[in-house]
Amino acid sequence: MEVYSNIIEALDGLQKQGYVEDFNLKENCIECRDGQFKVFHNEFVIDKWFRIEGYDSSANDSSIIYAISSEKYGLKGTLINAYGVYSNSITNEMLSKLKFA
Repeated sequence: MEVYSNIIEALDGLQKQGYVEDFNLKENCIECRDGQFKVFHNEFVIDKWFRIEGYDSSANDSSIIYAISSEKYGLKGTLINAYGVYSNSITNEMLSKLKFA
């Protein structure tokens, strides 16, 4: 798995691999293209993820970048979320999908 030192580097690298969509987290799905596509938990897979440390290496200053694909819609893109913190209320299915070991 590749290693990235910051969010910009990660997004650039993933975009070169075809992850061009910018997914946004909603309560029960992820969406892109201004809501044109609503992709539910059973319609996408997380191909890889990266934890990007902030300047002080604390969990409060970290993000997770998910590289996501949806075979159903033929989409590949990224979702950025704060590490361990979900500011939006999301369903248990979405929470379960975005957890990792």
